[in-house]
Amino acid sequence: MFSRTKRLLLRPGWAEDTAPLHQLWSEEAISRNLPDLPPMLTQAKTAEFLMRERDVLAPYFLLFSRTGGAPRLIGGCGISIGCSERPELSFWIGRPFWGLGFATEAARAATRIARASGLDRLTARPMIGNRAGINVLEKLGFRPTGQCEKRISAACGGTATCVLYEDSGEAPMRSDSAMELYRDGTPIAA
Repeated sequence: MFSRTKRLLLRPGWAEDTAPLHQLWSEEAISRNLPDLPPMLTQAKTAEFLMRERDVLAPYFLLFSRTGGAPRLIGGCGISIGCSERPELSFWIGRPFWGLGFATEAARAATRIARASGLDRLTARPMIGNRAGINVLEKLGFRPTGQCEKRISAACGGTATCVLYEDSGEAPMRSDSAMELYRDGTPIAA
């Protein structure tokens, strides 16, 4: 599945994305907020991540900027079905692209894709201290539940505390970020 927003192309990862993805993930400012990264991240482990099978209802997209020349990798977002069996939204943006609204645009697109797939109630688990991620979630109508949980975090050297956020399924999805959704090169309604 592919998707386009005003400024982004969301697509599955390919083998040729290994080096740029590994480079972005290797930055401590990124890895410390991604609890699912393996310890001692290598290019081989990055390639394994890109090539693993994914559930249709749990897509993971790499984000490419569609403005200012050739598309370039700037981050990632996706939906996963975690231990709570509720779909979980996750997203991250490479440090050189912080503060430009890409995280909000990508998270909004992933949320709309989840809804188009019949997943109406999403969760998110930002780490305590990830104020930028929390701000994005709140813009999209996610609210804290008051619950926290520990997650294994290789970058933090053990565990990190995450805050559970939930989306009622009725979060405002502003129409100013038009999105096109494609499956096998064919446009589908979002």
